[in-house]
Amino acid sequence: MTAVALTGAHGFLGWHLRCALRERGVESRPVAVGDAWSEADAIAAIDGAERLIHVAGVNRGTDEEVREGNLRFARQVASALRAADAPPAVVVYANSVQATGDSVYGRAKADAADILRQAAESRGVRFEDHLLPNLFGEHGVPFYNSVVATFSHLLATGGAPTVQVDRELELLHAQDAADLLTGSVATAAPHVTRATVTDVLARLTSIAEIYRAGEIPDIAAPFDRDLFNTYRSFSFPAGGPFPLRANTDSRGSFFELVRAGGGESQASFSTTVPGISRGDHFHRRKVERFAVVEGEAVISMRRLFTSDVVRFAVSGERPVAIDMPTLWPHKIENTGERTLVTSFWANELFRPESPDTIAEAV
Repeated sequence: MTAVALTGAHGFLGWHLRCALRERGVESRPVAVGDAWSEADAIAAIDGAERLIHVAGVNRGTDEEVREGNLRFARQVASALRAADAPPAVVVYANSVQATGDSVYGRAKADAADILRQAAESRGVRFEDHLLPNLFGEHGVPFYNSVVATFSHLLATGGAPTVQVDRELELLHAQDAADLLTGSVATAAPHVTRATVTDVLARLTSIAEIYRAGEIPDIAAPFDRDLFNTYRSFSFPAGGPFPLRANTDSRGSFFELVRAGGGESQASFSTTVPGISRGDHFHRRKVERFAVVEGEAVISMRRLFTSDVVRFAVSGERPVAIDMPTLWPHKIENTGERTLVTSFWANELFRPESPDTIAEAV
């Protein structure tokens, strides 16, 4: 796959899709819809793309705004698809499980699917209609995208989240949804978790309490790992670095890098000569912690598709633990005059057959 045309590229799911595509080295071509629509630009983005993913939608507003907004977006995309000289082989719709219900939003999503399906059939290309459950993940918008984003934001900023209405949710991490929409997996069903709102809040509250103490909670289960990574996106960078625990006696000091619960993990050391940096990569799911134990360094991190860089000056004289956020390229540079010694920990063992390390300059 060389290019994917994508509506809603700058929204929550759209950003996660672009991150997943970046991992695979695939170009993402944004397609603006609504008032920013340009048929010529849309056709140029769609022509020659191997996949067209329609994510943009309207889920807030009056009944008329919700209905007409979703239909308008679908008609715009369908028009460009019909006019493209080289249409994509697959048209993918990020639909909602609510499309099977009788709400205004659900009916609008179902009707939009019909519009896209007819356009795809008219061009002889495959149409995939994916009914997505509640999505959550890093950098969601509180009070908008999901209850997970709202709870994470409140816990990270000293708020006291409460459950207004308890019910069971079907939850899917946005990176798993991205894998489904990009065709990396045939189904996301194994990654869907059923949990009540009360259970989600209890898990996130425990995660926040443990993490504020500088410890890593039990993230052996993928759902707990994804909740933890989501919470970290709201607590970063204010939530760290964490001073290393020192046990000192007459013999010297022993520093504890990480106290973690559950699952396989790996701790390693690296050395770096002056003026050299290591890293310039990002992880989609892996949790990774660095600590400089000898020398001077600067750790730099940048959220994907942004230009803002967060930097931490660190020293072996005052060792601290700094965690690398998922979907943030990062690197560590030796800024001192002697060899830099770095200790780092990850929540999973390195396996060459399933790497979660993607080259990307900070």
